[in-house]
Amino acid sequence: MKHRIVVLGAGYAGAFAAGSLARRLSPADTEITVVNAVPDFVERMRLHQLAIGQDLTFRTLADVFAGTGVRLRLARVTGIDPERKAVAVTGEDGDTELAYDTLLYTLGSSVAHHGVPGVAEHAFDVTGHASALRLRERLAGLGEGGTVLVVGEGLTGIETATEFAESRPDLSVQLAARGELGAWLSAKARRHLRQAFDRCGITVHEHTGIEAVEATRAIAADGRSIPADVTVWTAGFAVHPIAAAGGLQVAETGQIVVDRTMRSLSHPDVYAAGDSAYAIGDNGRPLPMSCASAGYTNMQATAAIIARLRGSKVPTVGLKYYGNHISLGRRDAIFQMVGANARSKSWYLGGRTAARLKSGVLKGAGWSIAHPTFGMPRRRHRLGTAPDRAGVRAAA
Repeated sequence: MKHRIVVLGAGYAGAFAAGSLARRLSPADTEITVVNAVPDFVERMRLHQLAIGQDLTFRTLADVFAGTGVRLRLARVTGIDPERKAVAVTGEDGDTELAYDTLLYTLGSSVAHHGVPGVAEHAFDVTGHASALRLRERLAGLGEGGTVLVVGEGLTGIETATEFAESRPDLSVQLAARGELGAWLSAKARRHLRQAFDRCGITVHEHTGIEAVEATRAIAADGRSIPADVTVWTAGFAVHPIAAAGGLQVAETGQIVVDRTMRSLSHPDVYAAGDSAYAIGDNGRPLPMSCASAGYTNMQATAAIIARLRGSKVPTVGLKYYGNHISLGRRDAIFQMVGANARSKSWYLGGRTAARLKSGVLKGAGWSIAHPTFGMPRRRHRLGTAPDRAGVRAAA
């Protein structure tokens, strides 16, 4: 019997992990299945560009995994039974179950409503392909002078507001921040950010929590009414409750609690990576939900799965968060380094150079996903053979 590996979700973490597993494990011993709800690999970091009307083409997962031996199952995950080692899915062929020997959970995250009234009914978001297309259609129908309110001063909020203002200067773009805009950046980077907002003509409502969203306005905590033809909600991310409902040990965030190798603390046959994993970084702090964290955690998870299947020592991959890379439209950006304590360092990179670097990061991530078997060895490792140790440290 082949060892059945099922990967749930084909975002940055899942798609890369599936390709890595296929590249390093022999199909004579293993069977790899990827379950994803949509047929395309969605570059989530570019969805704000899609929403404002830019022409983007996403590669189909069928093309991504063609020739790799990875089986693609287009279906939505509806439940997990880790005791029976089974996953419930629903797709074009109806409801069914997939059995696994090893499960890699990479279902990612979606927008967090935080229980704010009206968000689900009236607000838009850029956390998924379908929601970004819905926002794209709404913005396309918004005429000159239309008002857009972006709620949230994190990376997604900043990138969304600046992209919208640069691409559609005919719109009035606003951003509502709970605190000071860019308060977590270094002083120089914060000044750069404010200059970018001024250049784009974005109105900032600082120290403004939003407590309700209606069709044509948002209501602030102090009772103020902020008119908005379109409200875009970027106030954080939330994970799906499927993991908790299935009995996996989860943190307060709903993320699966994992050990240093991304293995579930409650169910050793389950691994998690990306936004779904509650992983502690090398600085002793939980890794933030981000594309960078997805990269580190999926590399660690795949390395651990392969090592354990082959009966070798589990290598460790560095789990460090080096900084934030923030697009400010197509021609400007900020790269802010952070220290071990997750606080911003005084040094930052900004302007066109940072924008070119961010563009390179996006292209590199997309290329890596599109070429999952790049560098594939002529002979992939059979289970029980000697391990690769290049570039990693062996851990007990």
